[in-house]
Amino acid sequence: MIARVGIPSSLFYYVHFPMWQTFFSELGIEVVTSGQTTKGLLDEGVKEALADACVPIKLFFGHVIALKDKVDYLFIPRVVCLNRKTIYCPKFLGLPDMIRHGLSGIPPIIDVQMDNREGWASLWRSYLKIGRIFGKGKMKILMAYLKAWAVAKRFQSLLLAGMHPPEAMAVLKEGGRVQPRHDHKGGLVFAVLGYPYEVHDQFISVGLVKKLKKMGVSVITMENLSPKKIARANILEKKMFWTFSDLALNAAYYLFREGKVDGIIHLTAFGCGPDSMVDKLMELASKEYPEIPYMSVTIDEHTGDAGVSTRLEAFLDMVKRKKEAQQGTCPR
Repeated sequence: MIARVGIPSSLFYYVHFPMWQTFFSELGIEVVTSGQTTKGLLDEGVKEALADACVPIKLFFGHVIALKDKVDYLFIPRVVCLNRKTIYCPKFLGLPDMIRHGLSGIPPIIDVQMDNREGWASLWRSYLKIGRIFGKGKMKILMAYLKAWAVAKRFQSLLLAGMHPPEAMAVLKEGGRVQPRHDHKGGLVFAVLGYPYEVHDQFISVGLVKKLKKMGVSVITMENLSPKKIARANILEKKMFWTFSDLALNAAYYLFREGKVDGIIHLTAFGCGPDSMVDKLMELASKEYPEIPYMSVTIDEHTGDAGVSTRLEAFLDMVKRKKEAQQGTCPR
């Protein structure tokens, strides 16, 4: 009988799912996801998670609830550090424990720790432990690991070529080989910065990226930027502690400095401590680059579609008027 492993479609899903799915599939293990976020799924998570948790954590609980009766295992690795420099939010580190002690009737959790500060081979050892759980041989696990890394590299190349994670995942699933191109067609270009599990979840972001595209705006997210380039844009005396926070903030510094966008929108979650600091630092940076309008949009489980749409329309109108004024074409 083929084992079924459940991967919640939240948090690390938008960053590592292609790699994780490939690894398990190459071992002959079926991967089951929880699907797209819905209001019912979020409501279930809100009821079970801690009241003071941020909406992404509450949402993760909902995705686990949607999976727990459909799989033999839940894959919730304890991802600590993957760049040897910064670590992930403490709530991420505690996810396996929160789920294990916060929900009843859940299957065994695969919570192998991933921390490449422990040495260059530490990630391989983590995946070796995962494969051993299913009784696979070392060579079989190694081949699956190498194939998973190749897919991860392909996924990264699609992102750097201008795709957003859901689009890149679709290309990988369909076996597409044509690289997308950056093509902004001479229109406005906005950067939407924020954690991938907020920006690319169509429900909790209220489809912010999709709305902008419908308005004729091209959208860049931090996944489309070279990690090396944005790392060099850091102006702080030291790095942010948290990985996603460091990436989002440095992406803002890079885009402000390069001036290649017409506006920057920071999507932030209410109740996120690191995010509150990142948002303030972005706001301070925006004052040094007044030629690039900046707006912050805060989301939680109560965020409404109409309110976000109205703010986006107003921001777009303001950017257009600002550009017209700069070009001397603003109507009198």
